[in-house]
Amino acid sequence: MLGQVQQRAMQHGRRGSCGNAFKPFSPVAIRTRGCTPAQLAPNRTAGSRLTPLFAVKADAQTEQMDAAMLRLIADVSKQVDETVAATVFANNEAARRIEFNPDSDLRKRVVASVQKLSKGLLERDVEVRLLLLAALCCEHLLLLGPPGTAKSELSRRLSSLAGGTYFERLLTRFSVPEELFGPLSMKGLENDLYVRQTDGYLPTAEVAFVDEIFKANSAILNALLTLLNERLFDNGNQRLQAPLLCLVGASNEMPESEELDALYDRFLIRRTVAQVSNNQLFKLARLAAGRSDHTLTGVAVAGNGNGVQEQQHPVLGMEDFRHTADAAYDAVDVPDSVIDLLTSLRNQLQDKCEPPMYVSDRRFMKAVQMLQVVAFTDGRDQVSEYDCLLLEHVFGNRPDDGAKVRAAVLDLVAMDPGLQQAELVLLGLFGRTCRLLEGPSDAGELSSAAGEVRQLVELLTSRHAALAVNLEGAGFPELRASLWQSEGSVAAAVQALMPGVTENRKKVEDLLREAQTLAAVLANPSASASLLERLLPRRFKQYAKGVAAKA
Repeated sequence: MLGQVQQRAMQHGRRGSCGNAFKPFSPVAIRTRGCTPAQLAPNRTAGSRLTPLFAVKADAQTEQMDAAMLRLIADVSKQVDETVAATVFANNEAARRIEFNPDSDLRKRVVASVQKLSKGLLERDVEVRLLLLAALCCEHLLLLGPPGTAKSELSRRLSSLAGGTYFERLLTRFSVPEELFGPLSMKGLENDLYVRQTDGYLPTAEVAFVDEIFKANSAILNALLTLLNERLFDNGNQRLQAPLLCLVGASNEMPESEELDALYDRFLIRRTVAQVSNNQLFKLARLAAGRSDHTLTGVAVAGNGNGVQEQQHPVLGMEDFRHTADAAYDAVDVPDSVIDLLTSLRNQLQDKCEPPMYVSDRRFMKAVQMLQVVAFTDGRDQVSEYDCLLLEHVFGNRPDDGAKVRAAVLDLVAMDPGLQQAELVLLGLFGRTCRLLEGPSDAGELSSAAGEVRQLVELLTSRHAALAVNLEGAGFPELRASLWQSEGSVAAAVQALMPGVTENRKKVEDLLREAQTLAAVLANPSASASLLERLLPRRFKQYAKGVAAKA
């Protein structure tokens, strides 16, 4: 028995040169976690030497403490895992039951108008939506593409829908102002007045279509710019208010001279129109032959069932086009998350793209107002981040810039900078908890820290619920419910966003588990900093590194 004791003691000390005498132990030789000097004092000899029996007792106490620590770690880990699993399950189940079915009279009229304008047209669902959106915003639409792609047909249909006066003209390099603004008044000239007869011309039109608009010369350009932007026309010495609602400009080429850049900027929405694709030529031939085909009665619209049956609701009228924008500005809010996305998008386009995409202040402001109209007509009271996908038709200087803008928007939507902020908050609370557990007990500070951790848990739970809505069920129901997004655009956006959103949900679950661990440690009266170190070793290393850097 004595031999076993000596052998056990040899593990904690060194034998001296005099038989069985032991030298004093080094402070690091015995693990004394939780033992006070008073507890150790009775086992010391007069010469400050430790007996073999004391070494055995100290080791037994350490083993007991390690076992207690392991049990505590297991209990806390089990509690946290169960809590997080319950939260994830509840959020996922709730997300599967969520459906976005916005419903308003205005939205129904927009849906009916989309169906009416697109009837008998192939692969023009995006153009139809953009045309209606431009008219509802009282802005102008530019269609770029080869002849014979239904550009003028769309503007005629808009005029028929709105019921306003219509004007149409084809420009050439030799066009004169009289072709757009009306001939000079002979009676006015007799009275020394330089005025035009504007009735039936662009200054009195509500919907207009100008083909080959970039062939406008300088004599036409000055008056046209004022008419498009301010809705004013200078007729002699009088400045008249023009009733123009929307002008559709068409061209098969981009502007070549700098003096046309101002005219190009007047078109808030721009769209490149392509020919009907090869796989739709069969339907185009049937349409040309006058065959009735149920697939040619309209386009699919979110919230419209199969999307091909024409709606029985009334369509938009001139009053809707005149007053919807003002109503949207008053009723629709732009959340901070959308504002952050817009500012980041503009900075990225101007500073990081090659070549840079200049976005003027006027275009930026009008883009925000357009998004308000999008949300209002869709039956919502605030702009969504997904609405910003429409900015591919607003920002950019060249037709191929739209794809770059869309990719930038998708990256910003998937980035979710709020997760980085949440992680910084978690790291700060972790460091605060470590300092509280290492120092003297302070019930007030511990309670305050626990309250802040609970707030972080609630924030992460809410964020996880929002991400679950996009990933469970059909996926991205808010995006799919938008009437301004075509089916192809939605499918492409979902495919691009899915990997990033899935990764974000995994990050939120990890942060939620760590926050719940902090909450469990703060709620345990026997918790210590060493417990927190073992439960969250990665965060403890970050905390220790930060402390060392400040030292």
